[in-house]
Amino acid sequence: MTSRGAGTAFSRKNYRLSTEPEKSKVTGIVNSRLLNDYLHRVFTSADGNQPAAAYRKHLTFQNLQEHLERLLAEENGSEDSRDQVAEGRLGPSTVVLDHTSGFEGLLLVDDDLLGVIGHSNFGSIRATTCVYKGKWIYEVLISSQGLMQIGWCTLNCRFNQEEGVGDTPDSYAYDGNRVRKWNVTTTNYGKSWAAGDIVSCLIDLDEGTIAFCLNGISLGTAFDNITRGAGMAYFPAISLSFKESVAFNFGSRPLRYPVEGYRPLQDPPVADLVKARKLLGYLKNVIHIGIDVTEGKLVEKDTSMWQLQGEPTVLITLAHIFNYFSPLMCKVYLVEDVLMTFLLSILERGGAVEAHPLIQQLLDLMWLLMEEYEVHECLKQLLMSLLRAYRFSPIIPDLGLQIHYLRLTIAVLKHEKSRKYLLSNVLFDVLRSVVFFYIKSPLRVEEAGLQELIPTTWWPNRFTKEGKESKEVKEESAEERLRRRAYERGCQRLKKRIEVVEGLQVQILKLLLNNKDRGGGEASRYIFLNKFRKFLQENASNRGNLAVLCPPEYMVCFLHRLIAALRSFWDGHKTKTPASLSSEEAYVPPQLFYNGKVDYFDLQRLGGLLSHLKKTLKDDLAAKANILIDPAELQAVTMDDLDEDEESATSAAQSQRPSAALAIGGALARPAWLSSPTLGRANRFLSTAAVSLMNPRRPLGTLEKIKVLTLRAEQRTREDIEGTHGNEGLLLGRPPEEPDQPITENSLLEVLDGIVMMYNLSVHQQLGKMVGVSDDVNEYAMALKDTEEKISRCPKRRRDIHEELLKSQKVFSEKLNHLSRRLAWINVTIYSKEKMQDIYWLLRVCIRTIEHGDRTGSLFAFMPEFYLSVAMNSYSALKNYFSPVNSMEELPGYEETLMRLAAILAKHFADSRIVGTDIRDSLMQALASYVCYPHSLRAVERIPEEQRISMMKNLLAPYEQRPWAQTNWILVRLWRGCGFGYRYTRLPHLLKTKPEDASLPSLQKPCPSTLLQRHMADLLRSDRDLAPSFLNSVLNQLNWAFSEFIGMIQEIQQAAERLERNFVDSRQLKVCATCFDLSVSLLRVLEMTVTLAPEIFLDWNRPSSELLLRRLAQLLNQVLNRVTAERNLFDRVVNLRLPGLESVDHYPILVAVTGILVRLLVDTDVQGTERATAVLLADPCFQLRSIQYLLGHPEPSALAAAAPATDKRHFSLHTYTEYISTEELAKVEKMLNHLSEESKQAAATTLPTSEEDLCPICYAHPISAIFRPCSHKSCKACINQHLMNNKDCFFCKATITGVDDFTKPASS
Repeated sequence: MTSRGAGTAFSRKNYRLSTEPEKSKVTGIVNSRLLNDYLHRVFTSADGNQPAAAYRKHLTFQNLQEHLERLLAEENGSEDSRDQVAEGRLGPSTVVLDHTSGFEGLLLVDDDLLGVIGHSNFGSIRATTCVYKGKWIYEVLISSQGLMQIGWCTLNCRFNQEEGVGDTPDSYAYDGNRVRKWNVTTTNYGKSWAAGDIVSCLIDLDEGTIAFCLNGISLGTAFDNITRGAGMAYFPAISLSFKESVAFNFGSRPLRYPVEGYRPLQDPPVADLVKARKLLGYLKNVIHIGIDVTEGKLVEKDTSMWQLQGEPTVLITLAHIFNYFSPLMCKVYLVEDVLMTFLLSILERGGAVEAHPLIQQLLDLMWLLMEEYEVHECLKQLLMSLLRAYRFSPIIPDLGLQIHYLRLTIAVLKHEKSRKYLLSNVLFDVLRSVVFFYIKSPLRVEEAGLQELIPTTWWPNRFTKEGKESKEVKEESAEERLRRRAYERGCQRLKKRIEVVEGLQVQILKLLLNNKDRGGGEASRYIFLNKFRKFLQENASNRGNLAVLCPPEYMVCFLHRLIAALRSFWDGHKTKTPASLSSEEAYVPPQLFYNGKVDYFDLQRLGGLLSHLKKTLKDDLAAKANILIDPAELQAVTMDDLDEDEESATSAAQSQRPSAALAIGGALARPAWLSSPTLGRANRFLSTAAVSLMNPRRPLGTLEKIKVLTLRAEQRTREDIEGTHGNEGLLLGRPPEEPDQPITENSLLEVLDGIVMMYNLSVHQQLGKMVGVSDDVNEYAMALKDTEEKISRCPKRRRDIHEELLKSQKVFSEKLNHLSRRLAWINVTIYSKEKMQDIYWLLRVCIRTIEHGDRTGSLFAFMPEFYLSVAMNSYSALKNYFSPVNSMEELPGYEETLMRLAAILAKHFADSRIVGTDIRDSLMQALASYVCYPHSLRAVERIPEEQRISMMKNLLAPYEQRPWAQTNWILVRLWRGCGFGYRYTRLPHLLKTKPEDASLPSLQKPCPSTLLQRHMADLLRSDRDLAPSFLNSVLNQLNWAFSEFIGMIQEIQQAAERLERNFVDSRQLKVCATCFDLSVSLLRVLEMTVTLAPEIFLDWNRPSSELLLRRLAQLLNQVLNRVTAERNLFDRVVNLRLPGLESVDHYPILVAVTGILVRLLVDTDVQGTERATAVLLADPCFQLRSIQYLLGHPEPSALAAAAPATDKRHFSLHTYTEYISTEELAKVEKMLNHLSEESKQAAATTLPTSEEDLCPICYAHPISAIFRPCSHKSCKACINQHLMNNKDCFFCKATITGVDDFTKPASS
């Protein structure tokens, strides 16, 4: 920064304006003749003509003030004419929103009473001033593109929560959301608006017309012949729905799009404007004219390189100018119209911002010659004007306007003192400064000039049945290739222009992160850190408060710019300190999570609440990190209670202030960083629902709730963060597992931690939301392709159809042209390769942070949950959101990153240190998604064997007392592709019965893991306790899921048979389909187990094998009987083809059962087959016809009854030869023959059993077991099943100590 005064040592008091004679004798003042010439050249008259030297008054510093006042008084007669110009208008001269009586509903209004946010269904508010004659205009800055009606109303209009401006007589409105105009009735009008647009509302009460403009382009006359006459005056008014926001400009600032002949409702400050322009002219003259003392003459100077150079003559002249100029620069209109325009003109000459030091010199002058409160207000208004101009500038092809305003912002922030003041008091406290890092997306591509930038459009046109772009390489036509290349060139042109804006935004952040400017207080970076933390807190703590949250689209841009600036500083530090880590190796060390140096607010930790962790892990903290927890802190109530105490104390203190001070308190301690569109803060809460809301207990939205935390954060100094000798700052409490190696500057670690938190707060959701445009392109491209195919097939004689198809083709083509250009913009600003690399870098940061945290053992519980969430979500974003444009496989170190993330998921999904159910579920879902895809599944297979086995053991834990469905899906996905008839990607029955359902979502292609299957088999075989507990829990859940499913389809069937028209609840259908899917997946897990480790069921030397086999046979028979009976309940519900029950059919469940039976009865040794056959046939529910049904053999009785109906098609595995191999079908035939033969033999050899010899519990099997010690009897199946849950005898409740085989004596 240029030092103040550029070498002068004058303090401010040296420049008191004085008329004392001795003033002329000050050393350094030039001789009187030269001074007279100089002052006359600087202070020219209004017409610019200088009188001849003989006729002009001799000027000195003694009479300069009088001369200056006379010059400023010229042409100020316009002040007297103000009153007569205001004819046709009633109300205060300063026009604002009427927050006392002119509103309806709940609204949040800005401090300046110009911005408003809807807080109810449809709130309305009008201005304080009305017009009855003449032509008038006001502007509305649109901050959100939702439902709003903007226009004019009279005092008699009565609005409510349903009816607003335009819904009553004598109120007129334009609605750019629905593209309509409203005056009781509604018709199409205008164009759709978007956030960042400006709507001009014009009323001509001489002609009786109302019109609107959008960004300066007229939308035409909306209404004519409006009611006029006595008592008719129109107020500006708006109605807006919940969370929509706008800002009004009635004339308090220069209109962005003035219309000739129309006057703003609020008069511009004409007299002040004339004065300010004159004074600015004098200031320019000072800069242009130099004094050559040696030659004794005036010279022209190069303004761009002007410096003060300690010339007292010039300085005193400037002091006279600033004496009048300073008070004017506190007014927003003058700052925007005069000062900002002048500063922008300096930068218009082009070149780097550094090439224009004049702005730095002028800021030096302002701090030197203006009162402190004046320069504060001036800078605040300048930044607000710049931010407003940047946000509401229309997008033009070269983004010239945005670049212009960003360059001036950089120039202002380059000035150290100005930067520190703005950072401390304005950027995060008063402004939505994050807007500076946002590049808005054009909703109307024509106005943004994208047609010129991307003249040729292109979209993918080869699709699979699922509607996804086909991955297969097909030969594209020459025309198609030319179009694609031209489109890509256009995208590159757009990218280069947007990169210029992004580069300027990164420059702003680099200025804010400067830690070398320690002159005059704390360095900028440390001020920024505390403000940034507060910003994160407001967004984390107010997830439901829309008035406080930073919009997610801003967060996305802010995140990318912050990553670029952070990595630049990080690598710069690495250059100076080679021992530290580069940004490619960045991570957040674990001590930040428990040493209390960084505030994580009330965010959840992996181990639960922080207060709980401090109590339970205080010994570990002392032993590992040498951190002692104050006993008093452990006894303290929770943080929330502490906050409440603070709040009530502050509230009590405020209640003792006078009422005037209350209003000031409310304005100073405002809630959060943002408000309505004008980028100030919403401070007033308006409500017509309850009077009490108008007089809140304390000023609404003050910061008492977080006062303790905020003060603590703002009191942190450089030493607290970076540390000094003997003080580690943020790195206090390094655990022994953490390497003693410098990482980077501590302050950068906190910025990195904040970036990870930002991604978690809203960036990920926004990335997912913007994918919708790409989906729209695909949908329209499919529709266009379909239409073109229909045109080619359309008969020539059907001209009517041909014309309709051509119209459709035109509509789809136009929509695609628009969408493909919009998609180009989104791909550059959100999904570009550079943005993908940022998210990938963030993923790697999270992985390294989790790995380092994991090594600390129990202290891992202190890590905030969001680190694991961001690791999972960023991987999901890379895979699902960026993939259409950029491939994840091209990223450096992709394979290793995938494996490290797989290791984290495998280890932590069942980690006892993680207690939150939500994060545990997320980990389980992420692992389930991981094993779905070949690439990520191979990554799981590459993790160390010990971790793989541990993961499988956790997956095989019993299904009780935990969410088991996800675990089951994971096991099923490891099996899919190996099971019987289990190689399909789309449910086969859908494509057979309803080909039109081919567009339904498909399953992922099977990618079974034989390695993980082998681990599972080894675990089940080797651990004798694991197998029975796991399989019993699977059988229990199967019994529950299938029973629930049968119960639900009974209800559905009953509802369908009722005569009155009724609908089955869609939620009930969804639950029913879920129970069916669960039953199928549980059967597949049983098939997997039987296939991998059949001895668990068939080796009866194992204590539980026989019982497990009997339970399995019992359940399989139940399923078969329910599903295979002719014209039964299952059949009828399947034939209803209800929406939501598409997955319910014979095929999925019957092939799963068949797979288990084939493995037990065909694919095993002789002894195993005999045991399985005996148990199956012994089950009283067994019916051979169920097995015959599988191959399409109908029941004999049904065959006889249904002989005439030959068109009735029976289910048969033979009809699914695309999905079931010939070998598999042969095994089913073999199984059927075997069971037929065995059942005949069993029927022939089975002697009739007397009732006395049957089991008294089930009456299905003969008595075969006797209990010790009580000697009661039952069959083995009943007692074995009973003993799984209970050790008491059925009959006498004695504790059973053993069970012996019972054989009836032959003599009896």
